[in-house]
Amino acid sequence: MSKLLAVGTVAFDAIETPFGKTDKILGGSGTFVGLAASQFGVEIGVVSVVGGDFSDHYLEMMNTKGINTAGIEIIKEGKTFFWSGKYHNDMNSRDTLITELNVLENFNPVVPENFKDASIVMLGNLHPLTQASVLDQMSKQPKLVVLDTMNFWMDIALNDLHDVLKRVDVVTINDEEARQLSGEYSLVNAAKKIHSMGPKYVVIKKGEHGALLFNEGKMFFAPALPLAEVFDPTGAGDTFAGGFCGYLAKTEDISFENMKNAIIYGSNLASFCVEKFGTERMEQLTKNEVKNRLQAFKDLTQFDIELS
Repeated sequence: MSKLLAVGTVAFDAIETPFGKTDKILGGSGTFVGLAASQFGVEIGVVSVVGGDFSDHYLEMMNTKGINTAGIEIIKEGKTFFWSGKYHNDMNSRDTLITELNVLENFNPVVPENFKDASIVMLGNLHPLTQASVLDQMSKQPKLVVLDTMNFWMDIALNDLHDVLKRVDVVTINDEEARQLSGEYSLVNAAKKIHSMGPKYVVIKKGEHGALLFNEGKMFFAPALPLAEVFDPTGAGDTFAGGFCGYLAKTEDISFENMKNAIIYGSNLASFCVEKFGTERMEQLTKNEVKNRLQAFKDLTQFDIELS
C-alpha cells in the first residue's frame, strides 16, 4: 500500500451559514485531506504548522485516526492560522470576514524522513513556491503528484504557479478557477489549456453539481449526491481531494479507469463533510456509513440505456 503525504493548512475556522454559526473550530486543508484519506487505512502523513494555541487534543484525534502528525510544526509563541467566513443562502458563494495568516506567514514545510519516499503527494492550497519546496525535498519522484490551488495564487503568483504545474500529474480546481487559469469559458477547452501547462489529469470541481475528470481527450463526470441538508461546505473540496488520493494510495492504481473510482470515492466522502460544521462529521464517520452511501451513488449513476 502506498504512502500518502499531504501538505496543507491545519487551522481554526469560524463559520456562519444560513443554518447557524460557530466559534473557532478545527479546519484547514491538511486536516480535511488527512481525515478523508484515513478512511482507506493508508499510511498518511500531514505536513503543516500550528501555534501554541493549538490543543494537543486535536493532534491526538488525528493520531487516533491513523494520521502521522510528526510533520506538523508547533511554534509555541505563535498563533494558528485563522479564517472566518459567511456563506450566502445558495451555499455556493461566501464572504471572507477575517484571514489571519499568523504562523502560516513564514511557513517552510519540512517533510519527515519517513515520508520523503511517499508514492502519492497531495499539495494543498498553499503558495506555489511552498508547494514546489515540498517536491524538492522528496528522495525519489512520487508516483503521483496532486495539486490544489485557487484564484488568489493566480492573482498574485501566476508565474510561480505555472512553474509548479509543470511538475505535477493532477490538478484539482473548481470551475471558476479553471476558467481564470485557462482564459477559456468552456470547461472542455479549459481542461485542454491546463493540460498544456503540465498536468496529465485535470479535475474540475463543481460543488453540488459534481466533478469532471479530463485526461488527454478522455472525460468522466461524477455527480454530487443530492442531500436534504447542507450545513457547511467548508472543507468539502479538500475532503474530496483526500478521498481521491486515499483511494489511489490504497489501490496503487493510477490509471484513468481507476481514477474514475477515485472521483466517486472522493465525492462520496465530501457528501458527509457538508452535513455538520467543520470536521465534526468526518471525525464520527464509520465504514458502514461510507459503504451504504457508496451504494446510493451506484444506484444514482448506474443504469442500462436501451438503444433502439
